[in-house]
Amino acid sequence: MRNTIPVSDALSNAEEQIERAAKTIGRSAARRKVFEAIYHHKRMTKTVQQISEKTGLSRMRVLQAAGHLARRAIVHQTRKNGDTGYEKIDFFHAHKRQILGLAGNPKKLAALPTKRRNIFVSAPRALTITIPARAANVKQITVDDVGSFAAVKKMRTTGSLPRSLKEGQFKRGVQSVIGEPGEFKDWAGEKSDLFTTRLLVGGKRRPAAFAFKGPGERGKLVPARMGKNGDQALRLFRERADVYFVQHWREINPSIIELLRSLAQAKSALTGRPVWFGVIDGHDSERLRLAYPKEFSRGPRNRSKKRHAVPRKHK
Repeated sequence: MRNTIPVSDALSNAEEQIERAAKTIGRSAARRKVFEAIYHHKRMTKTVQQISEKTGLSRMRVLQAAGHLARRAIVHQTRKNGDTGYEKIDFFHAHKRQILGLAGNPKKLAALPTKRRNIFVSAPRALTITIPARAANVKQITVDDVGSFAAVKKMRTTGSLPRSLKEGQFKRGVQSVIGEPGEFKDWAGEKSDLFTTRLLVGGKRRPAAFAFKGPGERGKLVPARMGKNGDQALRLFRERADVYFVQHWREINPSIIELLRSLAQAKSALTGRPVWFGVIDGHDSERLRLAYPKEFSRGPRNRSKKRHAVPRKHK
């Protein structure tokens, strides 16, 4: 098991990392095939033999192409079943379609907005920092561990997937339960769907950020389906919070949890603060709704008037 966390400033420089991966693949047909093979399907690690069979390339060609990707930290080289293996990195897995669309296309790469684009054209390769895993203090939690959701402990998990609420209605319900009076309107550049400093975790109020996936997102949630560019989780962790939750009205793939864990470790290591993270799947979403039926049935006006005695500020 690795005892370090690779951090390539992905939390704030996602575009730079995407650009770096696309340039690493370039116009090489072999590197493109190997990248696609490594990041294909759910299996975390692929051996040289498996990649060779998938791509039709010789072992030597696979080693050359994959080695090039590994030296530039686009994949992680390891051992599996007595053979050299290459392991996916969650960030690049979430952005693989965009990376492949940019690889070998100078015009699209030139149009990709990055923080460095206006500073200098020939930028050096992005800096990769390795942080000891022991420096990160993270904990995976569920709705049952949140003091603000105490009533949910009385609700049992149903056997089948429950009916869903609209994303806006569910968000207002969570706001009402927490006691957060703020206004949160959806817009393209938002970091989170809901930010609050009133969530009770471990007996204390802690800043928390939520990402909600409405019922329109069908099927099991995977990293690539988090946002138009698969970067919703990255944007979520840009919030200055200690607690991060992703909610979906259906199943949530374990790859989402691993992605959140990696981001939480990076956040904790970089900030020196403990970080809590978790997911709320369809069953736990329904348990919340059943535990707080009034809060989840109220519209935005009723919620503001009935639950919060907070006077409005007039300009």
